[in-house]
Amino acid sequence: MTKENALTLTWIKVGAVAGIITCVIYPLMIAVEMPRLLTVACAAAFGPLLSLASVGFYHLLRLHLKTVTAQIATGANVIAGSIVNMMLVVQLAVSYSMEEYVKNAGDATTKATLEWVGKVVDKVQLGLDVSWDVFIAIGTLLFAVNMLNHPRFGKILGGLGALLAVLLLGFNLYTFPIPPANAELIDFGPFVGLWYLVVSIQALRSFAWAKKSVGVIE
Repeated sequence: MTKENALTLTWIKVGAVAGIITCVIYPLMIAVEMPRLLTVACAAAFGPLLSLASVGFYHLLRLHLKTVTAQIATGANVIAGSIVNMMLVVQLAVSYSMEEYVKNAGDATTKATLEWVGKVVDKVQLGLDVSWDVFIAIGTLLFAVNMLNHPRFGKILGGLGALLAVLLLGFNLYTFPIPPANAELIDFGPFVGLWYLVVSIQALRSFAWAKKSVGVIE
């Protein structure tokens, strides 16, 4: 086995594992009350892990067919990982800071002013949220398109991913700058996350196929 093939297999395994961890971290942050340090660590890890997972997906897809759209999908998701890292870190920084400032406010007027400032600053992370949705939707759509004829994913998984990506982007642009959930519409983000979990598990299950594709016979 060549060094290039060995590197490809390593990326596929790293990407699949990173993808599974990524899909566990976000709901964990939302559903579980964790110490501040652990919350910050999870928030900081989410974006980089998403980027690693996307590179791994690309290496698995390219074993079947090398396409420009798969490369664009990888780039879009890496950018999405960077943006979501900024969004989550800014969100936590503002939340923790405002909580401390309001708690230590000397009077009701100061407290009310701080709460108003917090609401204005919160719009910054909402803008980052939409930016992240744009890039993750583009990456998801193009990854899904490349999965349609892939022997390890197929039309059902690929078609579902493409549909979710279009709905995610469409709803977020329609309700901008308010998140769809706050506008009494469906937030397709969790569904996209669930789709990535299925893709990550399938990528891990595809490791034996990948080894055969690069000529490794056991």
